[in-house]
Parts: sequence; C-alpha cells; structure tokens
Amino acid sequence: MAKKKIFISYDYDNDKHYKNLLVAWDENSEFDFGFSDQSADVSIQSTDAAAIKRAISAKIDAATYFLCLVGSKTNKSSWVTWEIEKAKDLKKKLVAVKISFGNTTPSGLLNAGASWAMSFTFDAIKKAIEDA
Repeated sequence: MAKKKIFISYDYDNDKHYKNLLVAWDENSEFDFGFSDQSADVSIQSTDAAAIKRAISAKIDAATYFLCLVGSKTNKSSWVTWEIEKAKDLKKKLVAVKISFGNTTPSGLLNAGASWAMSFTFDAIKKAIEDA
C-alpha cells in the first residue's frame, strides 16, 4: 500500500513534539500508520514571507491530506491560519487533531468539512485520516 502524503500544520514553537510523535509512529513497524511527511518542519521566522509561502504552498500541493494539530495556541498562529486557507484553496482533504479537547479550533477549520480526531491518540488520528 502506498503511503499517504500528509502535510502537517502545527504551531512549531509549542507543538513540534506532537508532530515528531506522528513521524515516530510512521517509522515504527509495530504501528500500522503510513504516511509521507510533507511538512516544512521549520519555525517561520524570516523576512522573506513570499519565499516561505511559495515553499510551503508546494509542500501542501504535493500532499493529499492536510492534517492540522490543534494545540493550545494554534488558533493564534497566523501561519497555521494561512496554511489552512491554502489547503482549502488547493482542495486538500482536511484532518484536524485536538491535542487537548479544550483547545480552541482555528476559525478556518470551522464548517470546512474536516475529519476530526478529538484526542491525540494513535487510533483516533488513524481513523480521522481514513475518514477524510
């Protein structure tokens, strides 16, 4: 089976360890979780926003799925907001994962047809991707 191509959107400064856990699940043969990570994996701190947006746009475009990790500060990230809108423009399958149930959903995901995992667990995330 071919791996799913997934762009992972997350608050780099606060939630990178959750993104790394997804990658670890993918690398561990004990888990039936296969995806090709298309995320940028860098903190966006640059004066050349246009170049960064072009690079991220290409990665989102190369993915089939757009997975947003919703952490405690994700809804305040202008980059995550931009990535969500780009994924919608590119008609990607939207998947969202609440790291903690009480975290505020970024407005771009509301009424956007996203498939949701309401907890950060292997089974919940896998099901949300399969249901997207």
